[in-house]
Amino acid sequence: MLSSLTNMLKSGIDVALVVVGLGVVLQILFPDALAFINANVAGNLIDLINQFSGAGLIGVIAALIVMNTLK
Repeated sequence: MLSSLTNMLKSGIDVALVVVGLGVVLQILFPDALAFINANVAGNLIDLINQFSGAGLIGVIAALIVMNTLK
């Protein structure tokens, strides 16, 4: 049962990563494409990266943990 739940969560994360990637591409190619949902995908992603990098060594460790989790 636990492996089934883990597989479902991994599938959900995979779908979310594809949606985020699509949002970034759409925002770069068509800046007004996501205006109907009032989303700033690229800006939010840049803010997240800045938070990790601004935290020094702890931020690097946290980023590595997140990357390992998403693998």
